[in-house]
This record gives sequence, structure tokens and C-alpha cells, in this order.
Amino acid sequence: MAKYLVRFILRYRLFNLIIILAITVFMGISATRMKISYDFQQMLPYSDTTSIEYHRFKEIFGEDGSVMFIGIKSDDIFTLKQFNDWWGLTYSIKAMEGVQEVVSLARIYQLEKDDSLRRLTFNLVFDRKPRSQEELDSLRDVVFGIPFYEGFLLNRETGATLMMITLDKDELKTRNRVRLVKDIVDLTGKFSENHDIKIHYSGLPYIRIKVAEKLQEEQVIFVIAALFIAMVILLAFFRSFKAALFTMFIVLINVAWILGLNVLFGYKLTILTGIIPPLLIVIVVENCIFMLNKFHHEFMLHGNKVKSLSRMIQRIGSANLLTNATTAAGFAAFIVTGNKILVEFGTLASVSILAAYFLTLFLVPIIFSYLPEPKARHIRHLETGPALHLIAKIIRIVERRRNLIYIGAATAIFIGIMGVLQLKTSGRIVDDIQQRDPIYRDLAFIEENFKGVMPFEISIDTGRKRGVMRLSSIERIDALQQIMATYPEISKSLSVSDVVKFARQAFYNGDTSFYGIPNTQELNFMLRYLPKMEAGGKRTILHSFLDTNMQVTRITSQLGNINTYEIQEIRDNLKPVIDSIFPASEYKVIITGTSIVFLEGSKYLMKSLFTSLAIAIAVISILMALLFTSARMIVISLVPNLIPLIMTAGMMGYFGITVKPSTILIFSIALGISVDNAIHYLSRYRLYLIYHNWNIRKSVISALQETGYSMIYSSVVLFFGFVIFTTSSFGGTAALGYLISFTLLMALLSNLFILPSLLLTLDKRITTRKFKEALLDIFDEDIDIELEELEIEKKVTDFSG
Repeated sequence: MAKYLVRFILRYRLFNLIIILAITVFMGISATRMKISYDFQQMLPYSDTTSIEYHRFKEIFGEDGSVMFIGIKSDDIFTLKQFNDWWGLTYSIKAMEGVQEVVSLARIYQLEKDDSLRRLTFNLVFDRKPRSQEELDSLRDVVFGIPFYEGFLLNRETGATLMMITLDKDELKTRNRVRLVKDIVDLTGKFSENHDIKIHYSGLPYIRIKVAEKLQEEQVIFVIAALFIAMVILLAFFRSFKAALFTMFIVLINVAWILGLNVLFGYKLTILTGIIPPLLIVIVVENCIFMLNKFHHEFMLHGNKVKSLSRMIQRIGSANLLTNATTAAGFAAFIVTGNKILVEFGTLASVSILAAYFLTLFLVPIIFSYLPEPKARHIRHLETGPALHLIAKIIRIVERRRNLIYIGAATAIFIGIMGVLQLKTSGRIVDDIQQRDPIYRDLAFIEENFKGVMPFEISIDTGRKRGVMRLSSIERIDALQQIMATYPEISKSLSVSDVVKFARQAFYNGDTSFYGIPNTQELNFMLRYLPKMEAGGKRTILHSFLDTNMQVTRITSQLGNINTYEIQEIRDNLKPVIDSIFPASEYKVIITGTSIVFLEGSKYLMKSLFTSLAIAIAVISILMALLFTSARMIVISLVPNLIPLIMTAGMMGYFGITVKPSTILIFSIALGISVDNAIHYLSRYRLYLIYHNWNIRKSVISALQETGYSMIYSSVVLFFGFVIFTTSSFGGTAALGYLISFTLLMALLSNLFILPSLLLTLDKRITTRKFKEALLDIFDEDIDIELEELEIEKKVTDFSG
């Protein structure tokens, strides 16, 4: 098969090049239609019980994550000028298209009794701007006399105040949400300038949009940085501007294909799919390095360019196919998680990696067939230089100091295992945003003054119409709220119980001493004054807490950005309290909200990611079995690449890096990439066994001498390619950068020292005759193609000028 593939690539090189360029243009045009995801991705399957309960809750009460928070801290908020500007800001935002409601100190309601209409009415405390400081002071006292708002909009101890903006849920599903949030920020910016007050923004809509904007900015920066680093390293290694330039040309074609595939698959740009282009850049460069090193190595031996290109396709094509397949397997393993964002990431990355393999397999020989023959300086790196001396030292150590290598490996494993024992599993809703980021600091401000913005909801189904408005139900709800108030992580909760207390105060002409649960007589009288809960009728505050049948209600609150352990502990502690307050025979109580969905989603995702890691190891082993056939050799090849994973897990334990979705996925990716060096080395080792008539020592050394350059060069590119991600403002992306960089560095050392040492030490006990024949030898590496059979255009375009 090899001769047909080589003949097709080189004989029809112009045709192949035109086809690839045409597809690239199509992909590039498609990429212009790429969209950005502004949503927090669904981690749980829709069939999961927690997910079903959460969606049912949203059907009754609406989206719980549609509120944007604006916080300020000012001792002068009740001075006339500042308050009137805050009033103007509030109503300017309220008038915006896409804003449903705004609640702030300047726009709060007082519940009043209208005896003539026998109705309770909600009237604005500030129906216009106060005209004097005396009027403002009087109305301020009215606000302070409404316990319903205490600790909700104003923290009187710190002087902090909140504006809560409810955005239209339909608007949040369109691109207009970006404009809407930007307009809100611009308006508040003017207030900040006029009064020299720092504005703090938070809430899930704001966080989602700011994260998406950062994602888009970082993708451009990472792609440019990856291209620059790859270019510099290629120039340093190959000392040829043309080799580096045309490799970058191949890389750019791959990037266009990745972006185009993203659109063709119907995917949006997410925090994970955004790292694929710079990730693929370093993988493509790695492919090119192995191919160009083989091309230069062959040319150094016999000086025939066409023969060198032919052997490059044959002898690196097979190894590159397996290395790219194992890398793709590491990403494809995420498909089994069932998580939408990981499925998209795994699918796009794996398909892009395989596409990159075929593009480099075709483009490298085609482009370099048009270029002049390599000059002496281009192949000098194979005869002299730091890499040559380094490989020579490695060979001496492998031959003479293997015991030292094994002691070092055993020590590294022991240290890694001790670190693994210190690992902790945890995660936060806003986990990828680093603490130095303004988004995180603003979130911390809200938590410090109002305890948090992450929705934490309790749904209560009384099992009967108007069951919520029974005094026993209201008292039970109030009892649960009092217990919730003892938790420092939970913000002030609101429920129908608070509305009833507010109504009782209104019945007694606003006297704050009557703010409390009514007795049976009072409640029966008050119910006549409450607005009707009719479907499609005018919405009131009661619609926020009741369904139309008054059967289901909610207790709404927020949590701080606490970790999954703390969320689990709160839920576990509240569950027996709820069971003791609400008899199971009468009530169905469910703890839900974004916080709980995140908790269950994290647990589900962790389990799925561990499964995907196991699948990745199994699939990679199967793929290697196709090339190496020997089970012993597969084990030997995996050992040097599992040791770095143990060391990385240990490093996480020592440095307090928790196991969470954004860090556990690193191991599948790292294994898929790090095993590449072992595959290239063992494929050369298998070939040299034939050349050296089964002389294991000569084969081990020859394979190391040939592949050592490419292993070092490609690992350097990969190392610095992943180091780029450490500069990300997203914690998960930064962790991916430094953890995978560390893993790949350890894998390089492991494959250079431990793998050849094991082959020499175990000798014929592992290098059996089964290893000699590949089960799947697509490229017939040991067969040479006659040059007479391979004809390409005799007229070669010269790019030297």
C-alpha cells in the first residue's frame, strides 16, 4: 500500500495541493460564521432527577440565573445629589429594552392597605426624585422601617447597597444580551465618574458574558503566541527560514480547518473549544518535526531528495498515524461523559487531530518536493550541536547507569504517590476565574456585603390547591427560613412567609412591630385583600413565590462562591431539618437552584471523567497493539508514560490543586500526547531489529540516536505550546497549561531514559518474535520503493530566488 500512497501524494502533488487549498478556502469562509456561547453549560444529562426537578422549578418560577447585580459602597447614598443620580440610573436601566425589572433603594415598594378597594397595593416609596434633603430623609426612614428589605438591598453596617436587574430570559438567549449588558455598564460608569465611586458588577448573566468576551480575546492571543513560539523553535532547530515558513503555512491551513469544522458541526465557541486551535498548532508542528527530521536524516545518508521524501512518508507516516490516533483517543474519551461541552470538545479535537495528520502527511512532502534540496547547514543539527551531545550522554547513562535510572524512577513514583494521598476533590461555580480578575473581586464584594449571588432554591409542594396559604404551611416555611439564617454561607432568604409578614405590617398602617406571622383570624381576613393568582393575569410580587394554584411555593436565597464540599454539607444538614418540619405525607420539598445543579453536575462529571481516562488508556493500548502486537511491549511502552501522570497528580496534592472537572480532564489529554514519543521510538526500534538481525542492544541505541532529536524537538515545542495557557485568566485553562507542560517534560525524560533502559534490562523476555511483525502495517516500513516506480514532474519550481 505504501508505494501507492507515496505515488499518489507526489505524482499528483499539484492536484492534491489545489484540492486542499480549495477545501481550506471553504473552511475559512465557514469560520466567519462562528458564534460564541454565553451560557453555563449543562453538566447533567436531561434525564437526571436533579436536572428534571430544576427544569420543573424554572417552568413554575422562571429562570433563577437571570439577575444582574450592581453593588456600590457609599456613606453618602442618602445625600440628595447622589441619591437622585442613583434614582435616575435605576429608571434609565428600567427603560432599557430587555430589562424586566429593577429593584434598588430608589425603586422599592411599600405594601399599603386600601380599605375602599379591599385590596393590598404595592406603591413605590420613591415615585419621583426627592426635591429636598428633608423629603429624602423622611422617605429614608420609611425604607428603614420596612424589615422586608433589611439585609437585602442595603447593608447598613458597611454602607453597601445593591441594584438588582432582572433581564428578560428570551433576551438572554440572543446576541442582544451583550449589547444590553454593555449599555448597563456604560450607564453605571457615568455614575461612577460623577461620584468617584467604584462599581461592582456580578450575577450569572454578567459573568457569562464577560467570560465569553475574555475567551474570544484569549483565543486570538494564544493562536498568535503559539505561531510565534513554533516559528522561533523551528528556526532554532532546522536553521532554515523556508522550513519554518512553510511549516507555518501548513499550520495556518490546519487552523482554518479547525475553525471551519467548529461551525460545520454546529458548535459554538466555548472555554474548551477555544483552546483547540493553539493546541492543534503545537500538535501539527510536532508532526512536521518528526517528518522533517526523517527527511533530513535520509537526505544526509544518500543525498536523493525524492527517495528521502518517499521514505519519510513510509517510515514516519505509520508512526504519526498511531501517535495522532492515540492523541485523538485521549480527547475522544470525553465523548462518553455525556456532558455537552465535553462531548463537543472531544469530538472537535479528535476529528481535528486526525485531519491534521492527513494534512501534514500530504502537505509536507508536496511542499518540500517543490523546494530546493536541503543545504549542508540545514542538516548540520543531525551531526553536531547540543542535541547530539545530549543524546550521546543519555545513551551512556542508559548503557552504564540503568540502576541509577531505576532508583530515580522509584523515588519519583514514591514521591508522586505521597502527593496523590493529599489530593482533594472540590470545585466552585465560578472556579475558572482567577482571584486577581476583576470579575472575581466584584463577586467577592457581593459576598462580603450580601453573602453571594449563586441561586439556592427550595421548592415546596403542599399537594393541594391554596395549600401554601394555610397558616401551618406559612409557619413551617418561616421556621425553615430561621434555620437557614443561621448559616453564614446563605444570604437572606425570601418567601411567601415574608410577603405575609409584610402584609400584616401593612394592615397595621406600617407599624414595624406588627411585621410577623399573623394568627388564623388575621390571615383569613388578609387573604381577601391579596391579588388573585390567575394565569396570564397581571404579575405581582406573589407570582415570584407562588404558582397559579397556590399549591407550590419557593424559598429563594443565594450562596457565596463556595466549593462543592460546602454545598453538599449545607444540603445534608438541611435535609433532616426539612424532613422534621415538613411531613413527607403532606409536603414534597426539593432543594434545587443553580448551586445544587452545579454540585450534582460536578459529581456526575468527575465520575464520567475518571471513566473516560480508563477508556483512553484502554483505547490507546488497543491502538498500540495494532502496531506492536506484543502485550508485554504495550505494557513496557505505557509504564514510562503513566509515571509522569502519577507525578503530576502528586504535584497537585503537594500544591493544593484540587481534583475537579477542569483538572481531571488533563490526564486523558496528557497521556494521549505523551505516549507519542514512545510510539515513535518503538516503531524505529522494531525496524532496527530487522536491520540488525535481532541484536537488541544495537537496535535500542540506533532507535534512540534516530528518534532522540525528534523526541526532544517535539517535546520542546509541546512544552512551550502548553506554557502559553498558563497566562490565561481562566484557572482551568491555566491549570491545563502548567500541569500538561510538567507532564510532557517528565514524559520526555521517562521515554528517553526509562523506556530504552527497560528494553535493555528485560532484553529478550519482552522483545519476543511477536513484536517483529505488526498486526496493522499500513505503510510497509521495511519495504523500499524503487525510484523508477515513482515519477513526479521533472520540472521543479525553484523557491530559492
